[in-house]
Amino acid sequence: MEIAVWIVSGLLALVNLGSGIAKLVMPRDKHVAQQPWAGDFTHTQVRLIGVAEVLAAIGLILPRLLDIAPILSPLAAAGIVLLQAGAMSVHLRRKETIVPNIVILVLAGFVATAGFLGY
Repeated sequence: MEIAVWIVSGLLALVNLGSGIAKLVMPRDKHVAQQPWAGDFTHTQVRLIGVAEVLAAIGLILPRLLDIAPILSPLAAAGIVLLQAGAMSVHLRRKETIVPNIVILVLAGFVATAGFLGY
């Protein structure tokens, strides 16, 4: 079970790190062209979402890897669940697909649950 948690945590960290960095470094016009939902938010709001994603990616891996406050890893996964719930509401309002959000939400829910149960 622990191996599965590490694999899923690693995948979630990669997805969130990549997505977060893109939100932080990509110019607004290019980001809106690639992700139309970003046009509904200010540049600062998009960057804050990016910061949350990068912090979640770090929080998934480092606490367990370094064995320093490992409870932070399932909390980071719970944070990803909340991020994805918010993203789903935006995509539903815009009548866009939410399948990727559901997949990430379920995987993050698995990591959070397993972490809180001690795996």
